[in-house]
Amino acid sequence: QVQLVESGGGLVQPGGSLRLTCAASGSYFSSSTMAWYRQAPGKERELVARITRVGSTAYADSVSGRFTISRDNTKNTVYLQMSSLKPDDTAVYYCNLRNIPTAYDYWGQGTQVTVSS
Repeated sequence: QVQLVESGGGLVQPGGSLRLTCAASGSYFSSSTMAWYRQAPGKERELVARITRVGSTAYADSVSGRFTISRDNTKNTVYLQMSSLKPDDTAVYYCNLRNIPTAYDYWGQGTQVTVSS
């Protein structure tokens, strides 16, 4: 069983920064691909950034150059550093763990990010 707990969301002004944290329990973190998704009101959930078990990263075009995903396998934690935030970044951000050998696919409860002046 895996549990994911996100933190770090909040209200920030346009141009500001936030760092989201996702702490994972269980034994599969280091062998899993971790990702951040987001869902804005009235929109579908979309992939924001992904990091593989070996550290390869991928980003949505809309956040490339502004967001950075990283992981610390010693702490079972994945981060999303968000900079130059825009009102369009307002959404609930979800952490996802996907482990291919076990077919595990887990989601956190989400953390709200609001970008507004």
